[in-house]
Amino acid sequence: MAKRDYYEVLGVPRGANEDELKSAFRRLARQYHPDVSSEPDAEEKFKEINEAYAVLSDNEKRAAYDRYGHAGVNTQGMPDFTNIDLSDILEGLFGFGGFGGMGGRRVRNAPRRGADLSSRVKISFEEAAFGVEKEIQITRDEECQTCQGSGAKPGTTPHTCPQCNGQGEVRQVHQTLLGSMVQVVTCPRCNGSGEIIDTPCETCNGRGLERKTITKLVSIPPGVSNGVQIRLAGEGQPGINGGPHGNFYLEIEVENHAFFHRKGDDILLDLDINIAQAVLGDEIRIPSLNGDVELRIPPGTQPGKTFRLRGKGIPHLRGSGTGDQLVTVSVQIPTRLTTEQREMFEKLAETMDPDIKIQDQSFFDKLREVFGG
Repeated sequence: MAKRDYYEVLGVPRGANEDELKSAFRRLARQYHPDVSSEPDAEEKFKEINEAYAVLSDNEKRAAYDRYGHAGVNTQGMPDFTNIDLSDILEGLFGFGGFGGMGGRRVRNAPRRGADLSSRVKISFEEAAFGVEKEIQITRDEECQTCQGSGAKPGTTPHTCPQCNGQGEVRQVHQTLLGSMVQVVTCPRCNGSGEIIDTPCETCNGRGLERKTITKLVSIPPGVSNGVQIRLAGEGQPGINGGPHGNFYLEIEVENHAFFHRKGDDILLDLDINIAQAVLGDEIRIPSLNGDVELRIPPGTQPGKTFRLRGKGIPHLRGSGTGDQLVTVSVQIPTRLTTEQREMFEKLAETMDPDIKIQDQSFFDKLREVFGG
């Protein structure tokens, strides 16, 4: 099969400059590299792309190719990668650590953010509603005070690793089907630090960090619910190579209340009343988050009736306003009657309509309507 035009392979015009060539090669290499592409002919395309770039990125070979075509360059079917360092071109293929750490010192020794930490704190139902301040403990690494973070015993200093000359990495050359490929890996002698510590600090064992537990006072805002996370910026693990600290996330766990339940920012209360209160009506005192309040039970209140107390619920966590308190009544039917009570009910029954009426809507359907279910 005749070779395709190199400019066509890379998808660039014949007058493309060096930056356009490199950009086209990066894009195609990411697309067709055999380690990441699932296309059946990815390896052949990758070879074709590399051959085209090897010729067009060399001024002398490109001039010969422009003048004589494929006959003007001697590729012998494979590009010569001996003097081409693909690590710079392919460093973005896999991100950090791709191709065993390709990309060199710029990536490995760059400042990196520390790891995040997390914990949980249990608060009461009322504390979740009104907010509270809680003392929490954070256990994390801190700079060793004995060696000031150097990792070396006081009076001694680390020295440059002789294997990597302080770079923290070494370059390895591997012969592949595509030619010589340069790979950058962590220095095995210094484990990437670039320094050798002959006499480690006895406090931190050469880490330069020691484990400490600190106490923080955290303000928990009104309206939090189960699972809400509060972020404490910069209170996580220390960064690497001068990078910023990570964050600390405090997860809220709200204890159950003795009789309140929560739905969104509304609180629910189930209330038992006797049959006389339901029939004749009454004014009673019921609990709320802000203390006891008056609730008027109108005459003829039916079981399952829900009363809404505006603004007696949970403050909105985001934005202003407060939820409501929903009070659902249940009419208690007495199971034991005195002789006098029984006589009264019998007299009452004589005056009531004895016909049975079939409801067109169940009690639970009415509940679903109330709560939007």
